[in-house]
Amino acid sequence: MNRKTLVLSAVIGLLAPVLAGCGDSEGGSGGGEAIVVGTTDQYIATKDGPAPLDPAFAYDIGSWNVLRQTLQTLMHVPRGGGEPVPEAASKCSFTDRENESYRCTLREGLKFADGSAVTADDVKFSIQRVLDIDDPNGATGLLINIDTMETNGDSEIVFHLKTPDATFPYKLSTPIAGIVSPKVYDGKKLRAGFEIDGSGPYTFKAEVKDDAVVKAVFTKNPNYKGDLKVQNSKVELKSFPDANAMGAALDGSEIDVMTRAMSPEQIQDLVEKPKEGIQLTETPGLEIRYLVFQTDTEPVKDKAVRQAIARIIDRGQIVTKVYGAMAEPLYSLTPSSIATHTNSFFNKYGDPNPAEAAKLLEGAGIETPVKFTLHYTTDHYGEATAKEFETIRDQLNATKLFDVSIEGAPWKTFVPERTKGEYTAYGSGWFPDFPDPDNYVAPFLDKDNFLNTPYVNKTVRDKLIPESRREADRSAATDTFAKIQDIVAEDVPMLPLWQGKQYIASRDDIAGVEWAINPSAELLVWELRRGSGTS
Repeated sequence: MNRKTLVLSAVIGLLAPVLAGCGDSEGGSGGGEAIVVGTTDQYIATKDGPAPLDPAFAYDIGSWNVLRQTLQTLMHVPRGGGEPVPEAASKCSFTDRENESYRCTLREGLKFADGSAVTADDVKFSIQRVLDIDDPNGATGLLINIDTMETNGDSEIVFHLKTPDATFPYKLSTPIAGIVSPKVYDGKKLRAGFEIDGSGPYTFKAEVKDDAVVKAVFTKNPNYKGDLKVQNSKVELKSFPDANAMGAALDGSEIDVMTRAMSPEQIQDLVEKPKEGIQLTETPGLEIRYLVFQTDTEPVKDKAVRQAIARIIDRGQIVTKVYGAMAEPLYSLTPSSIATHTNSFFNKYGDPNPAEAAKLLEGAGIETPVKFTLHYTTDHYGEATAKEFETIRDQLNATKLFDVSIEGAPWKTFVPERTKGEYTAYGSGWFPDFPDPDNYVAPFLDKDNFLNTPYVNKTVRDKLIPESRREADRSAATDTFAKIQDIVAEDVPMLPLWQGKQYIASRDDIAGVEWAINPSAELLVWELRRGSGTS
């Protein structure tokens, strides 16, 4: 087994992996039989989520990993990270010093997979459709700063923003801004089922059983014109019920690549006991895990309760006991690999201290033990999640200050119940939409945040977030983001737990694996090919 390690360059807005221990520069063929990729992500149509692959609805890493292969966006984050570059566009830029007007020109000859032309009106339709549907499950919040859009002929679109936003090019690189055709997508309602039609590098076909995708087939789109270099002709994405089943498929050569979510035990086993014909690749990761509190609901409505929990949680024990080398403790909403990171929670609460937690509760006149249920999803983040929440429950209950029970639910149930505010407290994960500190703040604390949290801090929402977006030089916003992180540590609407690393296992005849998952956990299947070396 070969093991590859990619090192993250911790520069704000620049996530440039550096490959160590790769082969020669002679690339392999992009043709041949389909490359088969395994995942534990589930794609299920339900009553509450009938359109899991509609860009106006989808807002989880698994669904976005399907959409990225099929829908084209005006911009994209290039291989190795950095600022967005044109994808469906030939050029894009702000036209004013205030970062409030953004102009894009489409590439010549741009076509949907069916051969029909892609126009600026199609781009406007696609984004206006998301805003009009405004589904509570979706990522509409990324686009709500758009005031108006105007098109000039077939190839130019201008976005006029309500307030300055230097991160807008990143937002145009996400699947929520994917370009769809008005011929097949209704402008006012979601497209139910599992069909996707776009102008991206692949066409898409789903094999469905019992309202769930069991296999997604991506076939190279002959009409694709964009910035991506497609290294293969076909990729199949197979969904497995758990990491063990996925691992067995890799061992049996049923799949070529194993992506998320591998279990900690699988990773440790591959590190300590290499398997013939299988390589493990470690890549930079920006995933975080955290707890969320419904701040208008007893007993976590009282800030002292949330602060007491922050005093007790032992992140080091969670990492050591459950995740090992896959994770490290996190004391801020922003990962330590993003330059604006500060250890706000550690600075305020220090090491776990139940005695100080008791003082907080006693000072607030709160009767102990404080009783509540902590919820988590059983199947979205991997099998280790249950053990993680058992550990958190035991840490809290061992103090006698809390009486916490835990309850797990499958993702298809967890998401709608979370969105409706039915959980007093729950655990969640975050894979950033784009590599900027704004995306670790705004989705949780801005207007129309995707958690639908009742927590509102007007200083953060109305002053600090808009202030941070005015800075085209993102490092100039460091002090602003530090203030936001300190406010979150004080109020504890959320409690960061850990940040993760990423691992991919693959057959050793598959090349491009080191680029197939970027730091935001986005699956880029066009990078995969059969052969050896780098491209």
